[in-house]
Amino acid sequence: MKKVLLALVALAAVASLLVTAVRHGDTGPKPIEALRMKYRKKEKPSVDHALFSQLKGPFRKPQEVTAACISCHNERHTEVMASSHWNWQRLEYVEGKGIRAVGKKNVLNNFCIGVAGSQQSCDKCHAGYGWADASFDFNDPMNVDCLACHDNGGAYAKKVGGAGMPADGLDLALVAQKVGRPQRTNCGTCHFLGGGGNNVKHGDLETAMFDTTRDVDVHMGTDGGDMACVDCHTATKHQMLGKAYSLSSMNRNRVECESCHTALPHEDDLLNQHGYKVSCQACHVPEYAKVNATKLTWDWSTAGRLRDGKPYEEEDANGDHVYMSIKGTFTWGRHVKPEYAFFDGTASHYLLGEKFDPSRPLELNPLFGDYDDPEAKVVPVKRHRAKQIYDTKNLVLIQPKLFSATPGDGGYWGDFDWAKAAEAGMKEVGLPFSGSYGFADTVMNWPVNHMVSPKEKAVSCAECHAREGSRLASLGGFYMPGRDRSRLLDGLGAGLLLATLAGVFVHGGARVWFARRRNGGKS
Repeated sequence: MKKVLLALVALAAVASLLVTAVRHGDTGPKPIEALRMKYRKKEKPSVDHALFSQLKGPFRKPQEVTAACISCHNERHTEVMASSHWNWQRLEYVEGKGIRAVGKKNVLNNFCIGVAGSQQSCDKCHAGYGWADASFDFNDPMNVDCLACHDNGGAYAKKVGGAGMPADGLDLALVAQKVGRPQRTNCGTCHFLGGGGNNVKHGDLETAMFDTTRDVDVHMGTDGGDMACVDCHTATKHQMLGKAYSLSSMNRNRVECESCHTALPHEDDLLNQHGYKVSCQACHVPEYAKVNATKLTWDWSTAGRLRDGKPYEEEDANGDHVYMSIKGTFTWGRHVKPEYAFFDGTASHYLLGEKFDPSRPLELNPLFGDYDDPEAKVVPVKRHRAKQIYDTKNLVLIQPKLFSATPGDGGYWGDFDWAKAAEAGMKEVGLPFSGSYGFADTVMNWPVNHMVSPKEKAVSCAECHAREGSRLASLGGFYMPGRDRSRLLDGLGAGLLLATLAGVFVHGGARVWFARRRNGGKS
């Protein structure tokens, strides 16, 4: 009898191994390997632009380059002029506020506050030429800058304080002859350096990602996916997929991990079940600012201090500014663990001229969603905290004029006069200024989507399912095993455990008793 039982056990073990081998056998490339193979193939330009007579030049001004581009790529300028890269705003439905045009053009942020009045400096990152003030003609196709996104030679640059015009001394013909599909350098020149420096805003987008490893980002690492930004942020007629959460209100045109990895990316069904309420990023981006620090706080109220009548700067041991006369005081962080929020893809925004209560922090872009929302998932977030200027009588945030090439024109970075900067900036946006100002606490949410870690470094179960120090300690409205305590559930669990143990002992005892009876009471 014992031999038969042993044979059955062995047969069951062999069958189990065979099933496992069939399920996990090499029946072709696994989905993740198929993706690696797909993006390992790099696209090459279909034509050599250096052979086109239209691009031989010489070009006296950049608008002539645009005219040359349009002569072959006809109507592409109309696509660009319908994009948010050109208009710096898009129509969005903002809950409780209706359909509004929102974007960099008119939404305030926690960093350099807003572009209005400072276009000559901020518009270095605009996909156009010459947007220096409100008189800029958004309907003139000759002002479209094709080179900013399509230069593949690495020589193109915008002029500092030049309202989007090219840097002096560039050979525009040489640049125009080396154009192609947008590369990381095209996107990163602006998106990695937003807010006045490297990694200031996002925390998960910075210059280290121009050439990085998979430990920093498995997608962009040259020893990993080696992907370009436009591999995920694809475009149709110059309309890019993906929107900055700081500026968008509606859950549309998002880039999603599931687009490539599907909704069931794991072999473990339990992990796949987490995907109902937990975003991929929540587990696969355990930290951000992995290489260079990101700005965590910004206090404008301390700006304006001078030494010997001149502005000055102070740096920490890593070379990051902790104080600048023109901007105030900052704190930075590296290897930062995200905060977390339920997010359904929709958000609200503080809009220019809205009254608020300065006695409590103002959230500039509240993220909507909770556990009971079927569309909401846990997402990692960089929460940036600031103190910025507001009108103490009208109770609205102020759009100050920061940059001006003309001394005495109200630009704070030259005159260090908040009253003049506030008056000039509010005039630019058509809002009144009472003449009285103070500084209020503001908070801004930046969901973290990049710097995806290798799976071996993903968030472990114990980091969330823990009584003390859980990553999700701040999220409520639901029961999480290991983190939360429920007398009812704990009692049921203990009862089931005791019942299971009792069943084992009863079953085992019964088998022994019946065996003894069959053997006439012999052991």
